[in-house]
Amino acid sequence: MSAEWELVVAELVSERGEALVRYAMLLTGDEQEARDMVQDALAATFGRLRNGFEVTQAEAYVRKAIANRFLDRARRGQRWRRIAPLVGERERVDSGSTLTGERLDMAARLQRLSPRERACIVLRYDEDRTVEQIAGELGISSGAVKRYLSDALGKLRVMLAREQEREARTLGEQQPAAPRSKEAGA
Repeated sequence: MSAEWELVVAELVSERGEALVRYAMLLTGDEQEARDMVQDALAATFGRLRNGFEVTQAEAYVRKAIANRFLDRARRGQRWRRIAPLVGERERVDSGSTLTGERLDMAARLQRLSPRERACIVLRYDEDRTVEQIAGELGISSGAVKRYLSDALGKLRVMLAREQEREARTLGEQQPAAPRSKEAGA
């Protein structure tokens, strides 16, 4: 007979597993890394016997574990980059299996934000959390959350404006020049 926590894990993975992966993918930008992060978060959450959980409570714990792991990895990465020689950025190849079109564009934009900014944006706009909930989940003040959100939104606006300018220039270059009349040249 299975323990109660094993049933909760099985139900959580079958019902909300893909949503957890999408959440982690918004943070990491890489599907395989997101799947690994979800697996790690599940193992950490249920590594010690956790009886008495409902699926919604378990999901909240796992989401918090995913966010914490993402921020921990980002901190370790920052430390490593300070001491390691510069290395070329690894090439990311997305199969397109879970992200398409505008979602791919937004995922690429999110990768250019700092880890805290990205976590705040994802929690606020993808998870629909309040500023206070985000602060509690990330262990920072609500003022810091507001600042991260403001900074991130400003950066995203600039990115979008630049993309629109590039697109307008590209479209302008592709349109043939209007024919000149003979009178205009005289």
